[in-house]
Amino acid sequence: MQLINLMRNYLFLNILLLNVGLGNTVFANENEPVKEAIEIVLTGAKNDRIDFGVTRLTTALNAAGYVVNSGKSLKKGAGKQLIVGLLDEANIQKILAKKGADKPGKEGYILNTNANQTVIAGADASGALYGCLDLAERIAQSGKLPAQLTVKDQPEMVMRGACIGIQKPEYLPGRTVYEYPYTPENFPWLYDKALWINYLDMLVDNRMNSLYLWNGHPFASLVKLKDYPYALEVDEETFKKNEEIFSFLTKEADKRGIWVIQMFYNIIVSKPFAEKHNIKTQDRKRPITPLISDYTRKSIAAFVEKYPNVGLLITLGEAMEGDDTDVEWFTKTIIPGVKDGLAALKTDIQPPIVLRGHDTNPQMVMKASLPIYKSLYTMNKYNGEALTTYQPRGPWAKMHQEMSELGSIHIENVHILANLEPFRYGSADFIQKSVQAMHDVHGANGLHIYPEASYWDWPYSADNVSPRQLQIDRDWVWYKAWARYAWNCRRDRSEEVKYWSEELDKTFDTQNHGGDILEAYEQAGEITPKLLRRFGITNGNRQTLTLGMTMSQLVNPKKHRVWPELYNSDGPEGETLTEYVEKNLKGEKHVGETPEQIIREVVQHGKLSVEAIDRAQPFVKKEKEEFQRIRNDMYCHRALADFFSEKVQAAELVLKYTHSKNITDLKNAVPHLEKSVTHFKELAKLTKDTYLYANSMQTAQRRVPVGGNDGKNKTWVELLPFYEEELEQFKKNLTLLESGKSAEELVAKLKPVAVRLQDKNTEMFTLAKGEPLFSDRESAITGLAEELSGLKGIRLNAGELADKQTSISFSSKTPVKVLVGYFQSKEKPFLAVPNLETDATGNDFGQAEAKITAALTAKGLPNINVHSYTFPAGNNTLVPGKGIFTVLGFIDGNTEMKPHAAAMGDGSGVRNIDWLFE
Repeated sequence: MQLINLMRNYLFLNILLLNVGLGNTVFANENEPVKEAIEIVLTGAKNDRIDFGVTRLTTALNAAGYVVNSGKSLKKGAGKQLIVGLLDEANIQKILAKKGADKPGKEGYILNTNANQTVIAGADASGALYGCLDLAERIAQSGKLPAQLTVKDQPEMVMRGACIGIQKPEYLPGRTVYEYPYTPENFPWLYDKALWINYLDMLVDNRMNSLYLWNGHPFASLVKLKDYPYALEVDEETFKKNEEIFSFLTKEADKRGIWVIQMFYNIIVSKPFAEKHNIKTQDRKRPITPLISDYTRKSIAAFVEKYPNVGLLITLGEAMEGDDTDVEWFTKTIIPGVKDGLAALKTDIQPPIVLRGHDTNPQMVMKASLPIYKSLYTMNKYNGEALTTYQPRGPWAKMHQEMSELGSIHIENVHILANLEPFRYGSADFIQKSVQAMHDVHGANGLHIYPEASYWDWPYSADNVSPRQLQIDRDWVWYKAWARYAWNCRRDRSEEVKYWSEELDKTFDTQNHGGDILEAYEQAGEITPKLLRRFGITNGNRQTLTLGMTMSQLVNPKKHRVWPELYNSDGPEGETLTEYVEKNLKGEKHVGETPEQIIREVVQHGKLSVEAIDRAQPFVKKEKEEFQRIRNDMYCHRALADFFSEKVQAAELVLKYTHSKNITDLKNAVPHLEKSVTHFKELAKLTKDTYLYANSMQTAQRRVPVGGNDGKNKTWVELLPFYEEELEQFKKNLTLLESGKSAEELVAKLKPVAVRLQDKNTEMFTLAKGEPLFSDRESAITGLAEELSGLKGIRLNAGELADKQTSISFSSKTPVKVLVGYFQSKEKPFLAVPNLETDATGNDFGQAEAKITAALTAKGLPNINVHSYTFPAGNNTLVPGKGIFTVLGFIDGNTEMKPHAAAMGDGSGVRNIDWLFE
C-alpha cells in the first residue's frame, strides 16, 4: 500500500508540473529552486553581430533564472527553444509559415512565438541583433520569457548616431583650431578600452548604428605615408597604440552594428608636414596646390586601405574658401583618395562618404560628385549650433529640403548645443517634436547628435564632482530620447509620458513621482530655446546663452553681427526686441512670437520646473546626489529666466528712449537692470561650487556675452562683475546725460602710429571728407566718424582687390592695430566680413567684431564698418581675403577699442546708444 501511495503521489506531482508548465524544469536537488531550461538555436552562418545579440539574450535569461543551452536542431515539442536567424533563411521561413510576407525593412526584426518555439528573425544581422536586445529587455522587465510574442519592428531613420570630439577646450601650444594629434597626453581616455565598451554598449542599447569621431586632421596620427614619412605627428610608440585602439574600436563597434565614421576638416595638413614645406597647417585664403592635394589624397588612400570598414565625414570650408574650390577638392582629391585605397584593397565596395553642408554649397558639390562616387550621404545642422525649435522654417529649412532631394540619405546634425550647456536637458517632448520636424519639414532620414554639453571636454561633464562625472552617465536621458525617436518618432504622447515617468521613477525610486521629474525637465527644456531664438545674437558657439547677455547686445544687436538664420529659420515667426519696440511706438500690429510673450513664458516655465522638482524631492530613494544636481539645474534655469526677463524689460525702455528722448524712460530702466543683476548673483551662487564652467569651448572664438580668450570668462562668478559694472556705468552715464553731455563728446579720437610699408609705391592718405578711398574709381568720403579723422589710410585699387587676393606687408617698432573697412554688402565683389560661424580662424587677429559700425560713407559705395587686426611689433602681412575692402589706418596695438556705432549714413541719427553701458 505504501508503494502504491508513493506511485500515486509521483504521478500527481508530474501531472501538476505539466499543468503549470514545468515539465522541462531542471532540479538541482530537493532544497534548491527549480530552473527551466531553454535552448537557443542559431540557424545561419556565424555572425559577430548575431553572436553579440545572443550573448546579451543569454545573460538576461540567466538573470531571470533560466538554464540556457546551445542547440543545433529545431525540435518542436522538445522544450522551449529560441531560434535566431535571418528572415531569408529557409528554416526561419518554415517555422514562421509566412514565406516572404511582412518582412521588415533594413535593421528590422520579427519576434514570433509558435507553441514552444520563439523566433527572433532579422531582415539582416543588425535586425537579428536588435531582436535579441528587444527580447532581452522584455525578459529583464518582466523577469521571465514572454509566453506569446507577435512583434515586428524596424527603425524609421536609416542612420542613428552620436559623435565624440577628439578635441580639447583650448588650443595646444603652437597650434590652432581643430589641431589635436591622437596621443595619450592629449587624450588619455582614448586608450581606455573599458570606457569604449561602456560607450559602445550605450549606443547599441539605444539602437544607434553610427559613431562619428571629430578631429581636424586625424590621418597623421593613424597612417604612415611612404612619400611623406615626416608627416607623422606622433612617435612610434604612440603610433602603435593608435593602431591598436583604432582596430579594437572598429571591431567592437562592428559586432554591435555600429559604423565608425572618421570626420576631418579641409584643408588642414600635419604640423611636421607644414614645417617641412614652410607653409601653414591651415589657411582659408590659400589656393589648392599640387603638393597639398597629393599629400591629402595619399593620406586618405592609406587610411581607407588600412581601415576599409570606416566611413568618412567631410567638412569642406572653414579652412578652405570658395564653392568652386570645394568642388575641385572633393572630386579631385578626396574621392580619388578613397578610390586609390579601394584599388589597393582590390575591392569595389565603396565606404560611405558623408558630406556636411557647413560652409559649402552641397547641391553643387553633390551634382559634381554623384556621377563618380555613389555611396554619398549629406548632413546639415538642425538648428545651427543650438537647439531652438521644433518648428523650423525659412532658408535653412529650404537648404535641408534641397539636400534631402539630392538622391541620397540626408542626416540631421544636432550640433554643439551652445544654448543648453552646461545644464542637463531632458525634455522628451521637445526632442520628439524635433525629430518629427526632421522628417516632415526637412525631409531627413538620419540623425547625428552631439553630446548635450561639454563636447570639447569629452568624456567628462562640467559638473564639479570628484571623480569627474561621465557625460554618458549624466546625460542618459539625452541619448535615450534622441535614439528612441530616431527609431520611431510617431509614438503616442500619453504613452511617452508614462514611459519616461516610469524610467525616471526607476532611476530615482521616487514612489511614482517620476512624472514630476519629467515635468521639471520639460518646463525647463523650453527656456533656453525660447530665449535664444527671440533675443540671441547667433545660433553658433560664439555665444554661450547661459552666461547671459549684455545690454549692448540687446539694444544694439546688429553691432554684434546677428546671424540671420537664427531669426528667419530657427523658430516660429516673430519679432526681435528692436522690431517690437518700434511697432509699439508706431501702434502697429504685432506678428508671431513677441519678446514680451517670451519673457512671460520663460518666467512661468522656470517657476513650474522648480515646483515640479520640489514635489519629487521628498520621495527620492536612489541616486540622491544626482537628483540634487538635477534640482540645482532647475533652480539655475529659473534664475536665468528671471535674469533675462528683467534685462529685456530694461532694454525695452532704453530702446523706447532712443525714440522718445524722454530721460524718464532710462530712469525707469534702472530698477529692472538692478533686479537682473540680483538674479544673476543667484545664478552665480547656484553654480559657484557645482560647475567648473559654462562653455566647453574656451578660446577666442567665444565672443558673446564677452570674449573667452585664454580660457577666461567661462563661469557665472567671472561674468557677474561685468554685469555689475554695466549697471554702475549706466547709472553714471545717466547722470552725465542729465548734465547735458552728448555721446559724441565721450568717444575718444584715435591716434595714428607710424608704419613702414614694404611696397614703396603704395599710396597713403589722410582720412577726411572728400578724399577718395580708391585710386581707380570715384569714391569720395562723404561721412566720417570723428574718431577716425586724421588717420593715415591706404588708397588701394578696387579692381585689383575684386580680381585677386591682396596682401599688405608692413613693419612697425611697436604692436599695431590695422583698421580695415568692410563694406556692408553681401554681394560680390565686396570682401565678406570675418565669420566665426563658418571660419574658426576668423578671430585670430581680433578681427571678428566690428569696432565701429556705420563709421564711414563714400560716394557710390555701401556703408563701412571698421574691424581691427592686431599685430605684434616687427614684420607682418595683412591678408583679409579676395574682395573689395579699405585700410583706414594704423593705431597703437594697445589701444582699447570698445565697439560702438557712429551712425554715419544709416538714417537713424542714433549714435551709440550703448555708450550708456560703457
